[in-house]
Amino acid sequence: MARENEALAALLAQASDQVVKEWLQQAGAQSGGSLQSMQSEANELVRAARSGLQAGGSTESLDGPAWADLRAALEALSRSRVAQGQTAGNTSAFVLAFKRPLFTGMQRAHANDPQLAMAAMWSSSVLVDNMAQWTVTTYQRTREDIIGRQQQELLELSTPVVKLWEGVLALPMIGTLDSARTQVVMESLLQKIVDTGSEIAIIDITGVPTVDTLVAQHLLKTVTAIRLMGADCIISGVRPQIAQTIVHLGIDLTGITTKATLADALSLALKRSGYVVTRKQA
Repeated sequence: MARENEALAALLAQASDQVVKEWLQQAGAQSGGSLQSMQSEANELVRAARSGLQAGGSTESLDGPAWADLRAALEALSRSRVAQGQTAGNTSAFVLAFKRPLFTGMQRAHANDPQLAMAAMWSSSVLVDNMAQWTVTTYQRTREDIIGRQQQELLELSTPVVKLWEGVLALPMIGTLDSARTQVVMESLLQKIVDTGSEIAIIDITGVPTVDTLVAQHLLKTVTAIRLMGADCIISGVRPQIAQTIVHLGIDLTGITTKATLADALSLALKRSGYVVTRKQA
């Protein structure tokens, strides 16, 4: 291990409490988070950094097994800050505040050897910069994962399959119908057909703002899949504007039953199922 890294490891081992105290003072309110959580995070990062240095890790890069604990601690910090709604800038600022106590600690510990103190300060600066960079990268990846998961959850919530009657299912569509959403629609609807043994599925497109060639193709694929499962399909919510668009685009919906409203589609579905709806006399 280089002398400067030995000096840095010794500082983190012998004066960790002082380093953490000065770190939190330097971080202040700019990095966000409660004092207790910040102290816990700082203690863990100091421990992991000391462990990596003692294992012979180079401060030039956080790659390699020596820095495994430090990488894990930085990733945990990033995930925690993302969950709290804090920014990548605040998270990075908290890590970069680690520099000042390391510099002052080296100056105090090696006042009689300025060359070693300078080398150790440079080594600590490189280490902290790499820590901040790793934190930002992990923060961004974690945020993207959360956004992707939320988008998937919203996609599933926006395509609910509702049992309207015995043997009759309805799928109200709201928003744009794209390839990813079509896949979710097919999977949830086909699984519901299997689970309930339904023979008729109503796809209501009242909430779909526009129907173009791509949307029509997605609808046709869904209808074909439903028929392969042995069920029939009715498309409801066909407004005058959508009807005109379908005609102008030359989209062939031959063989597919369409209705203007969900109520009309339900009435037809009940009739096909053998039900007769009568109004009770006053």
